[in-house]
Amino acid sequence: MFFEGYGYHGNSFEQSYRCYPASFIDKPQLEAGDKIIMPPSALDRLASLHIDYPMLFHLSNDATNRVSHCGVLEFIAEEGMIYMPYWMMENLLLQEGDIIHVKNVTLPKGTYVKLQPHTKDFLDISNPKAILETTLRNFSCLTTGDSIMVAYNNKKYYIDIVETKPSSAVSIIETDCEVDFAPPLDYKEPERQQTPVPAASKLGAQVQETETESEDAQIFTPFTGAARRLDGKAPKDESPIVVSPANNGKSKSINSMKQAIPSTSRSNSSRQTMGKLVFGSNSNPASRGAQKAAATNETKEEPPKKEEPKFQAFTGKKYSLKG
Repeated sequence: MFFEGYGYHGNSFEQSYRCYPASFIDKPQLEAGDKIIMPPSALDRLASLHIDYPMLFHLSNDATNRVSHCGVLEFIAEEGMIYMPYWMMENLLLQEGDIIHVKNVTLPKGTYVKLQPHTKDFLDISNPKAILETTLRNFSCLTTGDSIMVAYNNKKYYIDIVETKPSSAVSIIETDCEVDFAPPLDYKEPERQQTPVPAASKLGAQVQETETESEDAQIFTPFTGAARRLDGKAPKDESPIVVSPANNGKSKSINSMKQAIPSTSRSNSSRQTMGKLVFGSNSNPASRGAQKAAATNETKEEPPKKEEPKFQAFTGKKYSLKG
């Protein structure tokens, strides 16, 4: 294998050429795909080898260790030269007239491809999937790590080949291939903004807590007052009733009632010993007897009252009409 004399040796096609962009031969359609233009001698060599169709090639830049894959469109280039899309030269880091190594290969049919647009503008297209399918019809193969160019509406969109299956380079001619999209390179997730709490709402919450505390402090507790006698005298052996606060209002009233009942019975007994009449008291028979005797003594001491004559009918004097 050698470059001088354009000779070919071996059982496979393998040759080095000087590369130039497609604009040098007025072939702008090359930019919409991955096909190159080779010299006629390459066609003679390929035909003699009986290689598989479609013809696919492995491109390598030995100076930078960059590789890619492509197909062929025509065999009309000058000997020792090939023409390729400019975006492909960018992937291989090639300049005009640099040496490129070309070798024929056979690639498996692709089953999965993951793509990543460079900018979010590609997703703003009305139907990016249809545009991508139309563009890929001009491609023969895809290589992991390459950046392909999609032209639409007088604008160029670059898309990275992130992953290919079943190998790092696959053929996409007459095959059903699943396509997945990664987020664009310039995509940024929206930052979650913490909503500040208004000062008015904080003040309202504080006022509400204060009101709740004041309401708890002003809860009415029954049966906590001091005992009083009906005759106005101070009660004897009376201790103030203390009720322990509880969380439940019902428990407060029940505890207060339990403490108030014995104090009431003590006040009733003291009232009965003083000889005073107590309304609604459940006094014992002895106290009732004492009260009855006291009432009898009071009745005896009072002087008897003279009864006034009662009116009797038809008891007056009689008178005559004659006078």
